Amino acid sequence: MNDTVNIKELNEKIEKESAFVDMITMEINKVIVGQRHLIDSLLIGLLTDGHVLLEGVPGLAKTLAVNTLATTIDAKFSRIQFTPDLLPADLIGTMIYSQKKEQFEVKKGPVFANFILADEINRSPAKVQSALLEAMQEKQVTIGANTYKLERPFMVLATQNPIEQEGTYPLPEAQVDRFMLKVIIDYPSRDEEQLIVRENIAQEFPVANTILTTENILKARDIVKEVYMDEKIERYILDIVFSSRYPEKHGLEKYANMIQYGGSPRASINLAMGSKAFAFIKRRGYVIPEDVRAVCHDVMRHRIGLTYEAEAENITTVDIITDILNTVEVP
Repeated sequence: MNDTVNIKELNEKIEKESAFVDMITMEINKVIVGQRHLIDSLLIGLLTDGHVLLEGVPGLAKTLAVNTLATTIDAKFSRIQFTPDLLPADLIGTMIYSQKKEQFEVKKGPVFANFILADEINRSPAKVQSALLEAMQEKQVTIGANTYKLERPFMVLATQNPIEQEGTYPLPEAQVDRFMLKVIIDYPSRDEEQLIVRENIAQEFPVANTILTTENILKARDIVKEVYMDEKIERYILDIVFSSRYPEKHGLEKYANMIQYGGSPRASINLAMGSKAFAFIKRRGYVIPEDVRAVCHDVMRHRIGLTYEAEAENITTVDIITDILNTVEVP
């Protein structure tokens, strides 16, 4: 009985505290037509201190969506266009010699902001991509002999074109794993595209308003952690992740030779955090299996390595994740 009361109280608290989610969504929807899944994914990353990787062909409003999200929050925003000739110093900053003071001074790079839009991240070689690694994982940057803490919240939103496109470098596994979600963006529907065309040829293009501060976001992150997750849901998450590592032990023998490596412990952590954030977005104080299933593809798709056999048989990580979700028993 006591538990029931607590859940009821928690539910009421979450419903009250998550009211701003509808406000942010409304502001973003002024500018972005459709793309509900993309907006939800950006909010999940924002609420869980996670980084988001967006993949899709050029022209699907990836950059515009990130820009609009940053506009709704009173925070520092940097856009870095990744190119083949970009250097790590262009990203994190460097030491420059001041003739006036006769000493070296630190010139901080664009990574010192709250929201970093790493546009076309896979257009740069590994050396530049690895410069982001420390910032993403440790929330700090080392320039010369000194280490500098980054401001909170700090969130990297990276866009990449599909790897098949010319002049792209695949991201190293260690870096891909640092992204909480990898979201695949598809074309809008016919009606949505008609609305997009109408907005773009109108006299004035809509603009989102700033409605939140960074303090609001940090407070919301603490409340997301309060969302209740039952032990059965925890076991369900572990079953999903362990099925990607040892498919033969979970009734998925056909994938035994298809999976090179499965989800890391980071996958389990991010599945749990993502499920809590999804419940929060849906204004609920507890996690249900549907929340786990809703975020599972985006959390897992970049964390499963495929063998040559899988590629030869055109098996994708999406196929494997869908099969895992259909096989693992739902609590």
